[in-house]
This record gives sequence, C-alpha cells and structure tokens, in this order.
Amino acid sequence: MKILFVGFGSIAHKHYQALLEIEPSIQVIALRSHTNAKQIKNVLSIYDKEEMIQYAPYDFVLISNPTYKHAETIEKVLNLHCPLFIEKPLFHLLESGNILNKISNNEIITYVACNLRFLDSLIYLKNILLPNITVNEVNVYCGSFLPDWRTGADYKTSYSAHQDQGGGVHLDLIHELDYIYWLFGKPKQVFSYKRSKSTLNVDAIDYANYLLEYDKFAVNIVLNYYRKDKKRSIELVCSNNTYTVDLFSNTVTSTGEVLFTSKQVLTDTYKKQLEYFLNTALNSSIKKKIIMNNIYEAFEVLKICLQ
Repeated sequence: MKILFVGFGSIAHKHYQALLEIEPSIQVIALRSHTNAKQIKNVLSIYDKEEMIQYAPYDFVLISNPTYKHAETIEKVLNLHCPLFIEKPLFHLLESGNILNKISNNEIITYVACNLRFLDSLIYLKNILLPNITVNEVNVYCGSFLPDWRTGADYKTSYSAHQDQGGGVHLDLIHELDYIYWLFGKPKQVFSYKRSKSTLNVDAIDYANYLLEYDKFAVNIVLNYYRKDKKRSIELVCSNNTYTVDLFSNTVTSTGEVLFTSKQVLTDTYKKQLEYFLNTALNSSIKKKIIMNNIYEAFEVLKICLQ
C-alpha cells in the first residue's frame, strides 16, 4: 500500500503510527514544507508538489497540512484520482466549498477525519442508549488549556492561535459539533456566539457557544481554549434521569451509576477510524455516498461551525 501524506506534523504522526499497526509494510511519501524538518524512518520526504506525480499511483492521499491550505491541496491532488483522507476541519472558510463540485465531477471518494465517532462511549450512546430514552435537553462541554497542547512549543506560534491560519477553538474542537450532527442529524436552527477575550491573548477565537435547535430538544455546546482542568462531556437531560458521557474516562453514567465503561483510550480511535476508511474507500464495491463523513457531510458541519 502506497500513501501520499501532505503535511507531516503531530496529527500526521498519529495517523502514520495507526497505519503501521494495520499494515506494517506501507510505503509513505510525505510532501513537507520545510527541508530542515526531522526525517522519519521509512518515510520518503519530498518538498515540491510537482514531485507527487513522480511517485504515483497512490492508494490514497492523507491531507494533514494546515487547515487554510486544504482547499488548494485538494485541488492539486484531484488529478491523482485516488481517495482522500482529510484531517478535520475540512476548511476554515465556507467559500472553499466551491471545490465540492470538482470533487463530485471527478468522482473522488472522500473522508474527513473526526475520530470521536469511533469512541466506545459515544458509540454506546448512539446505538444503545439513545434508542431507549426521550431527550429534553443536551449540554456539551469541551474545555482545555491551549498552552498544554504541544509540549515544548510556544502556543502563540501555533496555527491554533492565529485566525488567518485556520486557528480557533470552534475549528480545533469541531469534533463536538460533528458528533452532535452524527448523533442527532442536522438541526433546524443554529445560534452561535464567539469571542477572543481571554488571558491567552490570541487573535483566534478562544470561546465559542452554540445553541442547536431540534424538534423536541435543544443542544447547548460550549468550547474553550483556557480551562486548565480539562473537561470533555455530553449530558443528556431526560424526564426521569440525567445521563453523562465523560469522553476522557470513556464512561457513561446515570445519577452516579456506571452504565458503560471502556478501557479504550483516545489514541485507539485513530486506528479504528483508519480501519473504517480502508475497508470502505479502498473497497471497489462500496459507493462513495455510503462513506460516513464524506466531504459533503463534513461541509454541512462546517456550515454550523462558521455560521
């Protein structure tokens, strides 16, 4: 299996390690932006986009460069005519959605990486709990401390801190919007409030609050970059019970009782996600419209995020 990586930062390393667990003999070509970047064993680094053609064909392309470069990258690799695995978020501007028609015209299979769809506790919520409860209210919270995200690096130099590079908590943590879309579908209305006023002193959005309206309940989503005691949860308030999913501990509880727990850790979801992608995108008998979270579905989530 031969794979083209466009960008080889920290998230690409996670995907690469997961791929090695699945298929140790993979061949990786990595298009990188800096010639002084650390070399990776068994990864061939290239630095010119024109070199991509030289090593074609590929089984698929994994796009994990900065978000603001996604649209131009997708357009550049369309002529490779192979499936695209695109790291979230899809784009940082809705105007980039103009490229969707080109993808459709070229019949390119796409998947946008949102690995929380493969977290055991959320799968339990979707498949076991939700079919058996009536929801009145949903509260989602994700808060963490941006300076702790990248060990040894100044957070103010990262793309996350800069709006023009596709940074911002609403885009970095689009996972929360994505899994709500996955669980409940498209909302009837969306209201949002975003700001950048915390002590982090970054120009990117560091707080976002969304209210999603559905027929019988509403979903409130709070995201921030500045919480030192990190928290990631979804709470479902029902008529008789309140159910809470703690995404860090991978548990589901109700009024103190543990309903579900898993030893799976978050990094395990990268392997499960890639197994799903490989079993669908590279299966010639499966049509592109069947693939979960293809570029068209991801763009619907992006519209909620950026509206």
